[in-house]
Amino acid sequence: MSENKFFSYKGFPLVRKGNEIYYGNMGDNEVVMLQIITKKKVGDIEVAEKIKLYRMLTDESIPVMERITKTAEKTGLYQALDIANAWLKRSAG
Repeated sequence: MSENKFFSYKGFPLVRKGNEIYYGNMGDNEVVMLQIITKKKVGDIEVAEKIKLYRMLTDESIPVMERITKTAEKTGLYQALDIANAWLKRSAG
């Protein structure tokens, strides 16, 4: 059985490409794009520090800038993911 598996957080898939993380199901009306703005070194590891969040519609017939329905900026990946999770739960519910 060949099946694509994604990392997930609180029931929603996470897909990273460079400094962007897409959170949510592309088949839903909205997903959240997390853009890593700054990173810091913790020991030998680079950790995301400042993150810009964009809640956006998945409808590709709408121009990209018009798809953004909400934005925020958070410090730390977990804080950003918790906000993103709340947005997705609200939009699905």
